[in-house]
Amino acid sequence: MKELMFLNPVLKECIWGGTRLSGFGYRLPSDKTGECWGISAHRNGDCTVASGAYAGMTLSDLFTKHRELFGGIGGEYFPLLVKIIDAKNDLSVQVHPDDEYARIHENGASGKAECWYILDCDEGAAIVLGHRAKDRKEAEEMIREGRFSDFIREIPIQKGDFLMIEPGVIHAIKGGTMLLETQENSDITYRVYDYGRLVNGAPRKLHIEESLAVMKCPCLPDKPDSKTERVGRSEIRHFVSDSHFSTTLYRVDGELAVTNGNPFSAVTVLSGSGAVDGTPVKKGDNFLIPAGYGDFVLSGRMELMLSTVPKEPKVAIQE
Repeated sequence: MKELMFLNPVLKECIWGGTRLSGFGYRLPSDKTGECWGISAHRNGDCTVASGAYAGMTLSDLFTKHRELFGGIGGEYFPLLVKIIDAKNDLSVQVHPDDEYARIHENGASGKAECWYILDCDEGAAIVLGHRAKDRKEAEEMIREGRFSDFIREIPIQKGDFLMIEPGVIHAIKGGTMLLETQENSDITYRVYDYGRLVNGAPRKLHIEESLAVMKCPCLPDKPDSKTERVGRSEIRHFVSDSHFSTTLYRVDGELAVTNGNPFSAVTVLSGSGAVDGTPVKKGDNFLIPAGYGDFVLSGRMELMLSTVPKEPKVAIQE
């Protein structure tokens, strides 16, 4: 199929959200809009195809009925979820389970590995990544005693940073940060700490027992390496490639020919505008390049993140 499949995003209100997603051309439901689920087939936010032969179909339905568009990959559910997150305020300190724990304790669901690309952040910004406890016993003591300033580990970030958040890694996005998140198709989050915030007069639910069960101890992860190549005036950054997904950033200035052997590609335009084989694209667009599309040419001045999966990906199961 030689046609891009553009998707209508799903916008999510969050207590920590803001208004900066409007800068991507999205219509916000409120001034506390925290997430754009740009490429999602999850039942908590299922994108629809915006135009073309499959217009109006949900991505989950498209994946079920037209597996040929996704290279015939296995699994009951579309394997990825791509979001843009606007954290006006701090997110909860949290952790996600791995596939084995989720399968046993979350009704056969997938776990959640994710990665972040920092689109923008305040000067002097930081994120929570890991913790300072030397073992699980000390971690439990710190959590139950409320010594979170001693427990959590913050690291500085800047625009253009990339971070991998493996299952079991304590983490939190801090206020003043906007990022693109590529993750497994899962919505399981265990909250460890939420700053005592109230929603409708009551604190949000914490998941202390589950968090202690899945968190890595000790946990002091580093920022992963990336590989950068220059092609004329354009730049390609290869961030991560594992059993769940791979992510590649294209900074296009002029024309860039891309060799494409992916079962499918999930693409978000992060800045600028241009075209894919002559089809216009702009900041905020989310689209799929289906199986069989073949090689393509990017043109213009723009930044795009392309995510895909191995040809034999891990089976995706929703909770």
